[in-house]
Amino acid sequence: MKIVDAEVVVTSPGRNFVTLKLTTDEGLTGLGDATLNGRELAVVSYLTDHVTPLLIGLDPHRVEDTWQSLYRGAYWRRGPVTMAAVDVALWDIKAKAAGLPLYQLLGGASRERIGTYGHANGRDIPELLDSVRARLAEGCPAVRIQSGVPGLKAVYGVSDTDDTGAPVLHQQARPLVEDWDTAAYLRHVPTVFEAVRAEFGAELPLLHDSHHRLTPVQAARLGKDLEPYRPFWLEDCTPAENQEALRLVRRSTTTPLAVGEVFNTVYDYQTLVTEQLIDYVRSAVTHFGGVTPLRKLFDFAAQYQIKSAIHGPEDISPVGMAAAVHLDLAVHNFGIQEYSGHTPLTDEVFRHAYTFSDGHLHPGDAPGIGVELDEELAAAHPYSAAYLPVNRLHDGTVHDW
Repeated sequence: MKIVDAEVVVTSPGRNFVTLKLTTDEGLTGLGDATLNGRELAVVSYLTDHVTPLLIGLDPHRVEDTWQSLYRGAYWRRGPVTMAAVDVALWDIKAKAAGLPLYQLLGGASRERIGTYGHANGRDIPELLDSVRARLAEGCPAVRIQSGVPGLKAVYGVSDTDDTGAPVLHQQARPLVEDWDTAAYLRHVPTVFEAVRAEFGAELPLLHDSHHRLTPVQAARLGKDLEPYRPFWLEDCTPAENQEALRLVRRSTTTPLAVGEVFNTVYDYQTLVTEQLIDYVRSAVTHFGGVTPLRKLFDFAAQYQIKSAIHGPEDISPVGMAAAVHLDLAVHNFGIQEYSGHTPLTDEVFRHAYTFSDGHLHPGDAPGIGVELDEELAAAHPYSAAYLPVNRLHDGTVHDW
């Protein structure tokens, strides 16, 4: 079997997605998610001009060899998109050729279903409590809580919603500018946890994302302040490119830590894992090079009792989500899966076998990753310029978003 065609498809059924479609001489196709939020067209050019010409004529079964060739052959290594879409598309083809769902090629199921956490947010605490109720009504076994901060106009994790509670996605030609005040945030977050615990009790697992905005000392303080409320985790409490920074946080608090959604190789995790400075690894299939390296990361983390928690926001397409769910079902050290869901239109463009029921996911048993792209419907929703927000302090200084 050989790859005879490689196509890059861009569609925007509510937000932009980039999909790689590989076709073999036996008529099998494989899909990979290449979405890089806010830089979609750069990825299209990169894949079309530099990556896909290398794939024509290759044996799609040689997944590991192709991954290594793309990683080592470019010389300028790393980056979130070089191997990921290709790797997932090759696994999709390989599993389809075997007539099996992908998780069977990864060792089979390690569990019956996959626990998720949903996103609850509100501009104030009463609105947040209503959002938590909505997530619980969906059956979510755990909830991430994000609240507006008094005095700030716009805060990460607090989005506009429609009548169903689904996030309203604003696409714009320039980034939305959010404002930030760390001291106000640090004062407010413990009161948020206190209110949610008072309303919903001690048993509900609660997560919170600081989104890289704190220094190590500030992160340590927040972790300590949240200990009475027993968070499931504190996510991305400080920019973890400085891996040693997590030593200070770890020494200062027993609050579990989750890190890694912006990482793209195992080298970003070396210190964090070997020194057991975190409890959950957060990388996404789409931004970590695909199924091949993420499975290796999870096996590495398992040696240190660290669990998986694959990044699953709305900007990971159903193709990337499907690959994540197959991994979730297979790996032994699964922890939890983030699940934001997609718009109904997105689910029409990317018809998928995975299901979400009573707060849990299952990949289904369709051969491959179980996603089919409706190319005609995709073409009816072309690219629309969009950026992620940026963040500034009150004096105008750019801050981590």
